[in-house]
Order: sequence, then structure tokens, then C-alpha cells
Amino acid sequence: MTDTAADQTQTHGTPNPDLKIIETRVYRGPNVWSYEPAIQLVVDLGSLENFPSNTIPGFTERLLEFLPRLDQHHCSRGRRGGFIERLQEGTWLGHIAEHVSLQLQQEAGHDMRRGKTRQVKGVPGRYNIVYAYADEGVGVAAGELAVRFVNYLVQPTAEFDFTTELEKFIKQAERSAFGPSTQAIVDEAVSRDIPWIRLNKFSLVQLGQGVHAKRIRATMTSETGSIAVDVASDKDLTTKLLASAGLPVPRSDSVRSVEDAVAVANKIGYPVVCKPLDGNHGRGVCLNLQDANAVREAFPIAAEQSRRGSVIVENFVTGKDYRCLIINGRMEAIAERVPAHVVGDGVHTVAELVDITNADPRRGVGHEKILTRITVNEAARELVRSQGFELDDVPPEDTMVKLTLTGNMSTGGISIDRTFEAHPENVEIAEEAARMIGLDIAGIDFICPDITQPVRETGGAICEVNAAPGFRMHTNPTIGDPQYIAKPVVDMLFPPGATSRIPIVAVTGTNGKTTTSRMISHVFKGMGRKVGMTSTDGIVIDERLVIRSDASGPKSARMVLQNPRVDFAVFEVARGGILREGLGYQRNDVAVVLNIQPDHLGMRGVDTLEQLADVKAVLVEAVPRNGFAVLNADDPLVRKMRRKCSGEVVWFSIAEPGSEVREYIEGHCRRGGRAVVLDRSDLGDMIIMKHGRRSMQLAWTHLLPATFGGRAMMNVQNVMAAAAAAFAAGAPLHDIRQGLRTFNTSYYLSPGRLNEIEVDGRTVIIDYCHNAPAMRMLGDFVDKLGESLNATSEVGRASRIGVIATAGDRRDDDMRELGEVAAQHFDVVIVREDARLRGRKRGESAELITEGVRAAMENGARCRQVETVLEELEAVQHALVRSNPGDLVVLCVDQHQSVLAELESVSHLAQAGARSGDEGGDPDFVQPEQEPDTEADQSDA
Repeated sequence: MTDTAADQTQTHGTPNPDLKIIETRVYRGPNVWSYEPAIQLVVDLGSLENFPSNTIPGFTERLLEFLPRLDQHHCSRGRRGGFIERLQEGTWLGHIAEHVSLQLQQEAGHDMRRGKTRQVKGVPGRYNIVYAYADEGVGVAAGELAVRFVNYLVQPTAEFDFTTELEKFIKQAERSAFGPSTQAIVDEAVSRDIPWIRLNKFSLVQLGQGVHAKRIRATMTSETGSIAVDVASDKDLTTKLLASAGLPVPRSDSVRSVEDAVAVANKIGYPVVCKPLDGNHGRGVCLNLQDANAVREAFPIAAEQSRRGSVIVENFVTGKDYRCLIINGRMEAIAERVPAHVVGDGVHTVAELVDITNADPRRGVGHEKILTRITVNEAARELVRSQGFELDDVPPEDTMVKLTLTGNMSTGGISIDRTFEAHPENVEIAEEAARMIGLDIAGIDFICPDITQPVRETGGAICEVNAAPGFRMHTNPTIGDPQYIAKPVVDMLFPPGATSRIPIVAVTGTNGKTTTSRMISHVFKGMGRKVGMTSTDGIVIDERLVIRSDASGPKSARMVLQNPRVDFAVFEVARGGILREGLGYQRNDVAVVLNIQPDHLGMRGVDTLEQLADVKAVLVEAVPRNGFAVLNADDPLVRKMRRKCSGEVVWFSIAEPGSEVREYIEGHCRRGGRAVVLDRSDLGDMIIMKHGRRSMQLAWTHLLPATFGGRAMMNVQNVMAAAAAAFAAGAPLHDIRQGLRTFNTSYYLSPGRLNEIEVDGRTVIIDYCHNAPAMRMLGDFVDKLGESLNATSEVGRASRIGVIATAGDRRDDDMRELGEVAAQHFDVVIVREDARLRGRKRGESAELITEGVRAAMENGARCRQVETVLEELEAVQHALVRSNPGDLVVLCVDQHQSVLAELESVSHLAQAGARSGDEGGDPDFVQPEQEPDTEADQSDA
């Protein structure tokens, strides 16, 4: 957006309400637009592209008439009123929709201020609107309403009533918002940098991650005992327990019939109280019952609110109503609760006074605001009548007219802070009551003439103990100072010095992500950590595969962080997940970027390697000041990411000593930095870890099983990246060395990634390779492995047969290039296709790859024959049939489980045939049943 939109656009015709939303994305973590969660709307202005705001008569005036607080927006000017200046000078309507979306959220109580609007390159009239949100549903609704509102301002219609729509929007926001108690605790957690996750649409929230996680639901916590809650909900049992401890309580008994209630009332003496055995919020409580008839009338009211059907009858204790809040055994706040009432002014009726009181903007429905609106029901009318008034009467000035007997905030009462006025003996009684019941957070209700005097002397008593007491009477008292009671709650859950986060290592790049993630996980599993790992193969929790799917996206990361066993997380992060939802978590302690290669280009607006690098760099931007970014110094695009890192950079490189890259790394280490490099000698290649001026030998590459004797250079780089990440995450050198020495590419440790098996005399390699850069690395390994097989073969030159494919959503040229590269390294290329065609026709992808193979063959490539077998298992079977004992067969697979089962079947049949002398194999052999794949989180779908 520029400040001179009108100067760049010539208007013609009449503006039409053409603004519409093309796409909506919700980012739930750091993303390509913002470090904070954000919503992106892709909008099309249509004809409005030709009509900036100053060219539409009356537009700005109508906008400010409905949303006058837009004059507070700074916009790009950096001062209040800056947005108004932009409107008057002329700005596009997509930009206006951004500010309206933010202001609508502010109208709903969400103080959101961050936003930006950028034109989609090369598409006139199309814009990206990005703005912050606090609640996902409210943020999306704000954007949708903003677009409708802007269209209305362009061309007003009778069908759209903004005032009504705004009220509906605010009510939606209030329904989805946390209650005052939950919000107070979450705000306190955020102020301490404690991460939180909302687990449902209501008040169930997780604070912290993995093994450190705690849960709250309103003011009930994961430390709250279920027995204590059951005891507190049984008012009769509560009274007996408190009485046994010598605490002042009213005389009472529980009954299940009207006549029993009357009998108990006659026994303990009038006046009495009838209340449900297990009620809450003051519902069904009938006070100051003076005779048996009043008890008979009150009993069904109390019984209706009792889940068990029992009613408590107790003597009526007179005095003021006080709520003592006990947290972790200590009194933290006391509030005097005043029942819902109005005060006469000599002018208005009782009903009018109620309307005036309810007009207070602090009052809302239920717990949505700090005060609750007063409801005039039949009980309220009777109470008013008992005080000598009717609703239509005008009470004298300064006369208090009660509308409820109980002081609950939920029935419209108000609160007065009395925290620092209570007598120490009363505080001790309240704390002892909470201990007797066993609640970590308890609301102790006192009825006494004056909380400043000992209740034992004034005749007061504890009338109730509440589990999960509301906080709003303390955090937002009607009179007095607010008490910051969320602090002791969070102190209880996370004592000073306690950890709330688990270490997170995030791995991204075009190729090698899965293998590197597995190596890092293996190192820390060897150290005894309970590792949660996500990858394209699924979610692994402490070595157990719990979900099998492409799980390299943000949803899977959140699932790991919610698991109570996990104390270390390793996330494979794919490009698709970042573009779709962002990271899904707030930050990673270690970010690993392996490489940036031409793959996934032409998808979701990413057309160049530089744009792809910007997407991958989100991980680096999410590194905190005390974190690390492990970067490939050999990749220029990865090397540039160092400027986006707030923490420390750890380089890894296979560059030769004396090269420009290596000299740069040496300078970095001389300044105290860290790096992992490769030193070559006649004895082999040694991986060196450097920290400052210290150099530590990690291992010879040929002694690491995953490198196939040093021949698999792609795994040498993966090992170096994994070692650097583990070192940055605090693993000792000997644990890193031991982990990498014991990690191999067997199917158990690294399924589908460079697995080597023997099938009837053939060497078979299973790998996931699906793009040209990966094929170059795989081809280099195939060349070295083929030479090794030739040197040991008794039949001479071993043939190389490759089964290859790629995803259908890749560009045509990328598919051809894959075929060209494969043709350089295989004698026979068999082209197959994935089961998911991703928008292609059957056979189309295979034909493009085949074109690339044939073009390379015409230019003298190694390949002498190319064949097409579309179905994966049929292609595997055909490759085995085309091969002879001693040959090398490389299978670039999609469903590695099915392929492995097929290879085991072939191997089993061959062995059975050899034992029986029957080439038909074992007729009783049954192929292992395959587990179905589930799609929980498609990262690149």
C-alpha cells in the first residue's frame, strides 16, 4: 500500500460492492507473515481496484460514523489518526478491510493491533490481508463481517444492518471467550512465558508442554483432588467435617422429604435456610425461612437444584456475606458479596432502576462480563413485595431494595474487596477449612456481622465450601482494589524455577529431513529421554509409532506437545504445513535447515528458490535469543538465513579446508562460535566438532553405519546436521558419538530411508527419493555402491535397475529433470506412479518422467532401457524379474510398508522353493496383512 493510491488509479464507471474473500487461512504459530498467530484473507477487489477511498463520495464519513474508534489507528504513519489520513488521501478497500477487522475485534474486547495488506504479485485487484487474532473463530468472523461492511459502505442496502450484525458478532465473541477466571490464569501464564493450548471450545486449557504440562478448567486444576471436589459438593458432609475440626458451622441436617425438612427446622429452631445438597452459584437457596409453611414452599425449589434430590436444612446465620479465597493453603483474597439490589432515587420505579442498573456496560449475561445483569423473576417480585414495594412503585431516595437474598455474582450481586481487613483468626479458620476439605483452590463462604472481628465471638459461621470458585469478584471488584490472584495459582502449578517447556528441535529442508530427525531422536533416546518425534511417516512417542500418516505439519506438533510422557521433541517441519497453518507452536530451541533445492515450486505462491527459502526460514525466525540455528554453510540460501536468527548459529559443512566457506567457519569459531566440519585424509573422512578454539573428533564417517562406509554422502551431511543439533541441545559429545554409531538405516530405525536388504541374491535399496536433487545424491551413492558390488561380484559387471516416481503436483520440468538425472546412474529405469495422483491424470506423471529419461539416453546417458509400470507393487515385482542375482535394485517408494512386505514375500517364497525343490514356492504362504495408512496431517497435500 502507498500513501497516494488516488494518484496511481484513474477511476471510471460506478463502484460496485465487488470485494470478496477468495481464501482464508488461519496461522496458529510463527508463519511467513508474522511471528505471532495471524489470519490471512486473500481478497479480490473486482471493480473496486479502480476506486480508492477518496473517490467514493461519503465513504470515509459513513465508515467513521459506525466505527468512530478507527481514529485511534496509527497505520503506517506511526501516530493516532494516521489511518484517517490514509482514508482521506485515498487507500484501497482491502487495506480498509484489514483495519475494520482489527477494530471489530477490539469492539468485542480483543485488543488486536497488528495487520498488513499486500498486493498479490502479478494479479491485479487481488490482495493478502493479514491481521492478528486472539480467538480463531472471532478473528475469522471479524474478517468476513469487515468485507460485508465495506461492500455496504460502497453501496448501502436495506438488507444489511451493521448495528444488528455487530451485536451478533459481539455475542459470538462472548460465547467463545474464556471466563474471567480462566482468562486471568492464562494472562498470568503468558506474562511468565508459559505456553498454553486450548483443549476444547470451553475452559479446558493446558499450561506448559509435555511432561511439564498442567491443566486447568476455570479454577479447577490438575492438582485438584477428585475426592476433595466430591466432599465440597456434598454440603452435609462438608459441614460435618468442618464441625469435627472445631470450626464454626451452622447446625444442619440433610433431608429428602418436605416433612423431614419441617421436622429438622423445628428441631434446630427458626429462622432456617433450605438449600440443595450439591448445588452451586446460589441456585435453589432459600434464606430466612420463618415457619413451617415457608419451609414447605422452599423445599421443592431447593430439591429441584439438587442432583441427588437431598436438601440441607440449617439455621439461618445473620450477617454479611464474605467469600474467602484460599489458594494452596493460603488466604489470597476476601470479598464482601452484596446481593443484587437497587437504590431508590425518589424518581424511578423499581423496574426502571433495574433497567438503569443493567445498562451498566460492565454487566452482561452469565459470566461474560465482570458483572451479571439482574434478572427479575417471580422470586425477585416476591422479595420486593416482602420489603413493602411493587415493581411499579417508586422507592424513597437512598432506600435499598433487594432483588435476591444471596450475594452471588452470578445472580447480579456486587463485590467489595476486604482482603486486608479480615481478622487473623478468621483467616486462620478459612485456611483450616480448605485444608480439611483438601482443596488446592477453595472458596470459603463466611456469614458474619463483621469480618474484621473474630467470628467465634460475633457468632458468624462457615456456611459453604466451594470447589472451583469464581475469581471475578476478586479480580474485578465493584468497589475496592483488584487482587491479582492468578499469580498464586500459577505459582502453585509452576513454582519459581520450575520448567514449563520441553526442548524442541525442528528440522526442515528439501531433502534429508526425516533421516536427520530420526538421528537426533536416536541420540536423545540413548540418553534416556522420552522423545516425541513427528515426520512424514507418522508420530513416534518414546519409540512407539502412535499415528501412521504424513505428520510433518503443525497439528502433529501440537499432539506431541500435549503428550504427558514427552520430555524432548523433534519435529520434521514441511513447507506445506508452514504455508497452511504456520508452525503450530511458539518457538523452537534448535532449528535445523538442511538445504534449499528446487522441489514443491509452483505451489501455493512459491515459485522461486528464494521464496521457498523464506518459507523454511520461519523456523530460524522462531529461535529465541538463547536458542540455536543449525545451518548448512554449503548452501548459499541457507547461509543467508543467519541474518534472521536471534540466537546463535551453528554451521555444518563438508567444504574442503582452505575454501572460502571453510575459512568463514574458522573465523566464526575463533569468535567463540560452534560448527561441525569434515576433515579428509588418507585414513578417511573425520567429522570434527568445533566450539571456539576447541576441536573435538566425533567419528570416522566409514565407521558410522548410516553412511554405508562413507559412500552415502547425503547421510554424512545428515549425520553432521544431527550432531550439530544434538550438541546445541546440550547432549554430551560421548552420547552424540554413541548415538550416531548405533544408528543405522535398517527398516526398524529408518523405515523407507536408504534401507538395504538382500532378496534372492540381489542387493535391494529402498528409499524415498522423489526429486532431482535427491536423485543426484542417491545416484552418487548408487555409483559408489555399484563399483563395490562389481569388485566383489563373481559374474562381472552388476546391472543397476531403478524404480522411480514423483508426486503429481510437481512441475512438468521437475518431472523431466528427475528422469534425466536417474538415467545417468541406472542401466534400466522403471517409471511408476503414486496412488495419489494429486491432480494429474493416470499415466501423465510417468510419461513426463519417461520423456526426461529418453532425452538423457539420446545424449549418451548410462540408461539403456526405460519402462513404465504404473502400480507400485507391480513395478517392484517387475524390477525383481528384470534383475539377476548380483544386481543392484533401487526402489524409490511411496508406501514403504507394502513394498517391504512384498520383498519379504518374494524372499520367503524363494527360500521355501529352495528347501522344497519346488520353484512354485510354498502354497501355504500368506502375505502379511498391511496396516492401513491414515491421513492425520498431510503436510504437502
